[in-house]
Amino acid sequence: MEPIAIIGIGCRFPKANNPESFWKLLHNGVDAIASVPKDRWDVDAFYDPDPTTPGKMNTRWGGFLDQVDQFDPAFFEISPREAERIDPQHRLVLEVAWEALEDAAIAPESLAGSQTGVFIGIGNYDYGRLLCSDLSNINSHHGTGLTLSVAANRLSYLLDLHGPSMAIETACSSSLVAVHSACQSLRSGESNLVIAGGVSLMLTPDMTITFSQARMMAPDGRCKTFDASANGYVRGEGCGILILKRLSDAIKDSNRILAVIRGSAVNHDGLSNGITAPNGKAQQAVIRQALKNADVAPAEISYIEAHGTGTPLGDPIEIRAIKAVLMAGRSPEQRCGIGSVKTNIGHLEPAAGIAGLIKVVLSLQHGEIPPHLHLQQLNPHLGLDKTPFFIPRECQPWPKFSERRLAGVSGFSFGGTNCHVILEAAQESRGAGEQGRKN
Repeated sequence: MEPIAIIGIGCRFPKANNPESFWKLLHNGVDAIASVPKDRWDVDAFYDPDPTTPGKMNTRWGGFLDQVDQFDPAFFEISPREAERIDPQHRLVLEVAWEALEDAAIAPESLAGSQTGVFIGIGNYDYGRLLCSDLSNINSHHGTGLTLSVAANRLSYLLDLHGPSMAIETACSSSLVAVHSACQSLRSGESNLVIAGGVSLMLTPDMTITFSQARMMAPDGRCKTFDASANGYVRGEGCGILILKRLSDAIKDSNRILAVIRGSAVNHDGLSNGITAPNGKAQQAVIRQALKNADVAPAEISYIEAHGTGTPLGDPIEIRAIKAVLMAGRSPEQRCGIGSVKTNIGHLEPAAGIAGLIKVVLSLQHGEIPPHLHLQQLNPHLGLDKTPFFIPRECQPWPKFSERRLAGVSGFSFGGTNCHVILEAAQESRGAGEQGRKN
């Protein structure tokens, strides 16, 4: 596969409004989880520690953004009347994509008429339920304001982009699948530049109640991924956007290259022991295919950003899949870290994969692996003793045992769609030009 250069990043994550602040959060091991803000819902009215209580949630926590109701419609040539009917997720995509283009040193207006594609992972539709709860309040702007595809389409319309433009919804793997699809579009020549990423916001209590009833939520509101006490996840929200280009074009155009996507793969569990149950064989298969597509040996991978939600069922299955694939040809000296950004900011659901991918890009640039939080006692079912795999409890130098520094990022969906992406540090990519930011 032709390598793809990441030349720009924009992001809004809990307690981190840009890549620089996100790296500080990761480097310092910050826990960004907080109690549900009063402007979202009255958590006291909905909380009950018993997850079987109808209409209640067994958690008071989440990873939230500030001021998601704030937006400058005039900047994007949108009327105030229309703006209030536009899902805040769509508005976030406009803002963060603009910031990502600026990060890539691309004037957004310069893309008019170009074969630039837009691929956005999105799935939550809380705002639509809010607006449509009063049928007399519906007007003509609800169609474009609430339809998920318009999260991508409005950006293409605003900037006059002529490449493919689509929303991708595969639940928890949506944003990583969007990146995979974007890379395919670049490799096929369908696009010459791509804006790709994902977004998710929690505006109503509905889905938190749903996931509480399904026993997915951690009562203490923390993803204790790989810990013996892991008992569910905490929901988070945010938006992450990448600007992507074929590596050969990025070198030719003297773009600043932040990292390189060497390859990726997508598959599905098929008929398994339950539609929401993780499937270890499918996870192994998607990692193997991504490595093959990237022309990377399993033993070359020195870090895995795991899906890692923090469930007693999912964590051991994922670790076994990682070991089954990455142990091949690996010596004891070829150490490989495993972590999950969900321990910092929660599970961003459709935007989870892009959060993990951006974490890895920043980690590659700094040559450091940030700490994995909430690990007190390693789950004994993981079987990591006497293996080259480790879970970093504090920030540490990225292990280097070959000419290339390589990592994998996983995104698995409770509907069964799995994705894995292989990343390489820019400064170690042959001819990759100027390396990215270091602060």
